[in-house]
Amino acid sequence: MTLAYRTEKDFLGERQIPAEALYGIHALRAKENFPGSSLFHPEWYMAMGVVKQACYASYRNYAEALKQRQGEDKPQLKGIPPDVLEALIIASGMVAEGLHFGHFIVPAISGGAGTSINMNVNEIISNLALQQLGHPPGTYTLVDPVETANIFQSTNDVVPTALRVAAMNLLNSLESAINGLRQRVETLETAHHHDLRIAFTQMQEAVPNSYGRLFSTYSEALSRDWWRVSKCLERLKLVNLGGGAVGSGLSVPRFFIMDVVQELRKLTSLPLGRSENMQDVTCNLDALVEVHATLKAHAVNLEKMTADLRLLASDIIRPKEISLPPRQMGSTIMPGKVNPVIPEYVISVAHQVYANDVLITSLAGQGCLELNAYLPLAGHALLDSLKLLISACNTMHDHMLMNIAVHANAAIQRLYASPSVTTALIPLIGYHQAASLAMKMKEENLDVFSCNNKYGFLDDAKLKHMLQADKLLKLGYTLDDMQ
Repeated sequence: MTLAYRTEKDFLGERQIPAEALYGIHALRAKENFPGSSLFHPEWYMAMGVVKQACYASYRNYAEALKQRQGEDKPQLKGIPPDVLEALIIASGMVAEGLHFGHFIVPAISGGAGTSINMNVNEIISNLALQQLGHPPGTYTLVDPVETANIFQSTNDVVPTALRVAAMNLLNSLESAINGLRQRVETLETAHHHDLRIAFTQMQEAVPNSYGRLFSTYSEALSRDWWRVSKCLERLKLVNLGGGAVGSGLSVPRFFIMDVVQELRKLTSLPLGRSENMQDVTCNLDALVEVHATLKAHAVNLEKMTADLRLLASDIIRPKEISLPPRQMGSTIMPGKVNPVIPEYVISVAHQVYANDVLITSLAGQGCLELNAYLPLAGHALLDSLKLLISACNTMHDHMLMNIAVHANAAIQRLYASPSVTTALIPLIGYHQAASLAMKMKEENLDVFSCNNKYGFLDDAKLKHMLQADKLLKLGYTLDDMQ
């Protein structure tokens, strides 16, 4: 079968493009120049479609306002014909839905500050519009990727605005994922409030505690994450759409500048606003650094939490106080082995987020004068972290915490067998007596009750009273506790 081609040209020369391809010469050159294999995020592609929709809607508003001002009897400004404009709106809507993503061939890592991203989308929209009008792809005399699809736009305002739209949508999803995880942890906190355990400091047995309190520390951390992520929208909501090449609005109608963000806000239902200093948004990426710092903090909390539970559920701890739900075979040679794959996945995600944080920080500092040429990779890393953290929260909720088991009897037996439990008796018998009890427990391998029965450090009934859950978990002790 012979593949048909069409010829496209730019000021650098001509290239052959598959006849039915929705991409064009600009995207093809980018694919050749940037031979990376990392896939561009579909969410960013879809956000580009929404931003283009807003631009075309604002252009239509501008054309109608011009017509009313000029009147029917005056010469009209030559612009995009209504049927072409309608086709562009339909085509950009297809991109916004994620359709034809296979024709977006620019990889995630590229040069040119996002020009290739913008042009690939322009080519797809132009060719889809041409098909809507009954013409084959590449008939750019009717719908041109630069003069028509890119009307009143610049790469430097469209691409970063689309990134912010994509990131804000994912932030909303992450916020929901964190909240769902937090609620599950709170349920565990309540269910195991009085399930006593031995606490550990520096991986050594410390003082009596409970699983409810341990889960409460995760709940508090997730609550902070939830709050911080909700505030990230504030850092991203101001955009430079309409600002043109450097945010100054040069060669862009003032009407369009004032109108286009309102159209985008209608389409996205996001709290977007036009920055009063669009040049600042164009050249500075510190907002991405700040937002990603919040994502990094969340990754830290997820790693700490899953690492703790992995340790407590490990075969190193005997008897087991926690069991994680088995998810898959753990070895091709050791029968019956099951590994803690969910914690391992979450920890891997966390370290990828840490790496992305370094990348975004260093690239943000590479901005030069009016523009940062490394927005494509910085944006890719931001979206990557968002999607990874959403996946981590969801798999922790669904595949680890929903069926985690706390073995309360094993935990309390270990507590009472630990010499560290004597810390709770210091208010009654003093440090030195408590230390003597602890040493006897350790030397003779006795639990606290058996050792006390043997050596009589404390009245047996009083000891049992002091080591009840409500006493051990009380915030400090009172004089009544000494009676």
